[in-house]
Amino acid sequence: MYLGIDIGGTTTKMGLADSSGTFYSENSFNTTSYSNVNQFLSALEGEIIRMVSLMGNQLQGIGVGAPSLNYHTGIIENAANLGWKGQLNIKGHLETFMNCPVMVTNDANLPAIGEMIYGGAQVMRDFVTVSLGTGLGCGIVSNGKLVGGHHGMAGELGHINVKPNGRQCGCGRKGCLETYVSATGLKRTAFKLMADYNGGQSELEEYSFEELNAEIITEAALRKDKVAVEAFQYTGRILGMKLADLLLITDPEAIFLVGGMARAGDLLFEPTLKSLTESRLDSYESNVEILPSKLPLDKVSLLGACGLIAHGDKPNKNSKHITILDRKPY
Repeated sequence: MYLGIDIGGTTTKMGLADSSGTFYSENSFNTTSYSNVNQFLSALEGEIIRMVSLMGNQLQGIGVGAPSLNYHTGIIENAANLGWKGQLNIKGHLETFMNCPVMVTNDANLPAIGEMIYGGAQVMRDFVTVSLGTGLGCGIVSNGKLVGGHHGMAGELGHINVKPNGRQCGCGRKGCLETYVSATGLKRTAFKLMADYNGGQSELEEYSFEELNAEIITEAALRKDKVAVEAFQYTGRILGMKLADLLLITDPEAIFLVGGMARAGDLLFEPTLKSLTESRLDSYESNVEILPSKLPLDKVSLLGACGLIAHGDKPNKNSKHITILDRKPY
C-alpha cells in the first residue's frame, strides 16, 4: 500500500492505494481549521495512523503534495494559500514519524503525475496540467520528465502577473493570475460584476461573500444567470491569454484543465479555448489541445501523490518514455 497526501489550501485529502492506482481507503479534513502548524501536524498524524492501521500496516511509502513544497529540501516554505506560515519540513517529519520512504513535490505537480501514470497523458512526453482550485497551480512535463526547476518551484503559473496593481494576492503581490482565475478569483469576479450592475441582475446577490462559492456560480451559470455566465467568460478570457503565453515557453502537446473549477465543463473550456485561439501564434493553430482530465477530478491529485511514491524515479509501466524525477540537485 502507498499513502498519498494532498495538502490543499482548503482541504487535505488522503488515500491508500496500490501501485495500479486502486484505492482502498480515503479520507479528508479541513486544512483551514488549523492556523497553527503543530495542530495541523497532530491532525495529520492521527489520520495517518487511523488509515494505515485499518489496512493492516502494509504501508510501503508516502507521497505528499503541498503548496510551495520544495521537492529538493522537503520543506513547505511560506505557502501563500495555507493559514500557517514559516517553514515545515514535511518530508523529514513524516519519515521520522512513520519510518518509511517519503517523496514530496509541489501540489500543482500531482495532477501531472496522475495524468502521466494513470490518465490521459500516458503516451505523451510533453504536456501541462493547470489546476484550478483555491489557487491556480501548474505541472509541466517536458520530454517525459516532470520539470522541478533549480529550487523545486517551477510551474508557479498562478503567480505570473495579469494586471499591475490589480487584485491583492495571498503571496503579497498584486495582480497575480490566480486572483482572477481560480475558485476564489471567480467569486471575486462575480461580486465585481454585481457591483458594476448595481443590483437586480443576478440570483447570486442573495449570497454573502463567505457563502458564495464556485459550485453555486456554476449552477447559476447553467441556469443562464447573467452575472454567473459573464464571470466564467471573463475568467476563461484571462486564462486563455495566459495559456497562449505558456505555449511559447513549454510547447506542449496538450494542456489538461483539472481541479474543482474544471467541473464547469463548457462554461470554462469554451471561453478559454476561444481566447487561446485568438491570442496564440499562428504556428500553434492546430497542434495543441485543451483537455479535461480522464481521471475522476476528486482523485487526480491523490492518484498523483500515490503514483509519486509508487513509481517515482521509475519508468511508467504504460510508457517507456515517462519518468518522474525527484532527485536532489548535483
